[in-house]
Amino acid sequence: MPQLPAPDFPADVRARLEADAKEVVARYPDSRSALLPLLHLVQSEEGHVSRTGMRFCAETLGLTTAEVTAVATFYTMYRRKPSGDYQVGVCTNTLCAVMGGDAIFDELKRHLGVGNDETTPDGKVTLEHIECNAACDFAPVVMVNWEFFDNQTPESARRLVDDLRAGRPVEPTRGAPLCTYKETARILAGFPDERPGAVAASGGAGPASLVGLRLAKGETPHPRVVHPRGEGPHGEGPHGEGPRDEATRDEAQPGSAHLSSHDAPQQTSASDPAHPAGPVDEEGE
Repeated sequence: MPQLPAPDFPADVRARLEADAKEVVARYPDSRSALLPLLHLVQSEEGHVSRTGMRFCAETLGLTTAEVTAVATFYTMYRRKPSGDYQVGVCTNTLCAVMGGDAIFDELKRHLGVGNDETTPDGKVTLEHIECNAACDFAPVVMVNWEFFDNQTPESARRLVDDLRAGRPVEPTRGAPLCTYKETARILAGFPDERPGAVAASGGAGPASLVGLRLAKGETPHPRVVHPRGEGPHGEGPHGEGPRDEATRDEAQPGSAHLSSHDAPQQTSASDPAHPAGPVDEEGE
């Protein structure tokens, strides 16, 4: 049966969205060019793009709901169902997968009790695999509401989602301080991030991304661009006890001479000799 027309926003919500939408549309010579930011705007209201949100965009821009739906279903940044306050995306593309992304994703599914594109019962975390976070030099990478958490392990990723669910402060490896998914959507709609210091904290590329540039300039790169897990950025141990050399780290981690996935891949389906890559059944799993 055909669906009934989508309900409208409550009057006060619609009035507020109309004022914001007017500001967005005014940025473009052709009003329909404002569709992408308007979809982010309605997503900032509900946490996903609902049929009501698509109706609002269509009426604001003089488009059909079919035209709006075609765009909203094309881009994965638009959620089509209610999602959590924190969108946790695990890169499972080639390099991140080899470095441990598959292991991280499997661990988070087990730990959170959810599958891909599913949300925890408390509404805090939505888990999804992402094809590429465009941060291969920091693999394996996890993103939370599009902020980077670099050089992760299953253990560190598990602590990350636990902190998010418990409301404990979490700081991205690079970029602006973390905010909720709705707040992120409003920023993506083109409205300024008004949190004190947030814009200044966005920073630039990390040291691993700049090694090639420094070599091209004839500069001597830093001897190690990614510190081993468990150590601080200046070689301190996990409790600030001072620098530790490779031998000390090896002694501290029996049976594991590589604390960083940049030193050795995680045991994933692509790198575990006991489970060579390639289909093993009809579905290729």
